Amino acid sequence: MVNLLLLFVVMALLFVSSNILYDGSLSSLSNLYRWDEFNYVSWVVSALVDKFSNATLGLEHFIDDERQAEIVLKYLDQIGEVEALEKRLEELNSDPNLRKRTGEIAAVDNRLQEETERMHQYGRIAESILQNQTERNLVEMGFGVGGQILPPLLFKVTDLPLNLIVSPRDSISTLRSISLEPGMDALEKEALEEAVFGQFNLSGLVEPVGGIGAYPTMVMRTRSINWLTEVIAHEWFHNYLSFFPLGVRYFENDSLRSINETTANLAGKEVGRHVMIRFYPVYVSLYYQAGRDQATVLPEGRQQAFNYRKQMRETRLVVDYLLSIGQVEQAESYMEERREFFWQNGYRIRKLNQAYFAFYGSYNDTPGGGAAGNDPVGPAVQQLREQSTGLKNFIDKVKQIKSFEELISELD
Repeated sequence: MVNLLLLFVVMALLFVSSNILYDGSLSSLSNLYRWDEFNYVSWVVSALVDKFSNATLGLEHFIDDERQAEIVLKYLDQIGEVEALEKRLEELNSDPNLRKRTGEIAAVDNRLQEETERMHQYGRIAESILQNQTERNLVEMGFGVGGQILPPLLFKVTDLPLNLIVSPRDSISTLRSISLEPGMDALEKEALEEAVFGQFNLSGLVEPVGGIGAYPTMVMRTRSINWLTEVIAHEWFHNYLSFFPLGVRYFENDSLRSINETTANLAGKEVGRHVMIRFYPVYVSLYYQAGRDQATVLPEGRQQAFNYRKQMRETRLVVDYLLSIGQVEQAESYMEERREFFWQNGYRIRKLNQAYFAFYGSYNDTPGGGAAGNDPVGPAVQQLREQSTGLKNFIDKVKQIKSFEELISELD
């Protein structure tokens, strides 16, 4: 009962730290999305009930590491089975030449329901296993107190809310970030973005996210064990930082948001890599192998592969310059031209605008900038990690930071 009470207290604190303080002058913006805004309270209550029912079993504590890994991988295979059936059902319902196959549609739909239920059954124990595996690594890396971490690591694979990002047109910054119900199609997203543009003269973008630091944290369904272990850790670090100055100030300004996201990205990748090496060594991707040289010598006659990060960084720099001299419409025309350029090179970007850079520019954990352009925040966080003797030492430094100026002072 004490543990249960503690968990509810932790949950309450996390929700307090996640409140977004908005500019009252934009209050009428809520009229555009109020009916579609995601209800976190009802989701969290439902997720906690599910987690508590699974926690009473504690099956993961009675299974050896090898068998645990097998269960998780079986769960990921089951996701693949469900996704294949979902794709087939969509084909049968969309292709005019196939719609008459009502018998096959019904059969595929019935099987999809069965396999989805099986996926959820595997998922309950797989999530408990992944929670336990990640916690064990966090404790060994110094984040535990008496063998426990606070807050306890809880996550749930779920359909994630969409994120409506709103930025000024004449600069790149986040005015608002609003969670919307999942399920909007491309036309509905476009209509909302156009309403933000037409009625408020602002840049808007509706984008999916891979994880959200609610409690339990929300994680997108995926078949990639590498990505999954990284995001589980990433979102836990958001919860952890919520108890310290850096996390409490997440929504204070764009610099602190970027420090938070870059820190969580760096830490999530590091912990995820440890989980992979320990429990899933055969599946460790080259992306996680330390010391891998990204530069390769191409055989004669082959063209250099398209460098997405380099091209996106160049795009951001040009946009920043055009906005700095007041050429807003020219910047927007340029972004559309670049979007078509990325599309031609295999990167299906639905919309490239100021809100796009405001959102993706805050994730700046990789040298080169990408969507962050010349933003100095990411490189400063990266430098602090390089100067720190270990991940725990790095987190202990960064969690107390209250401004970008303090981050620079920490480096000096």
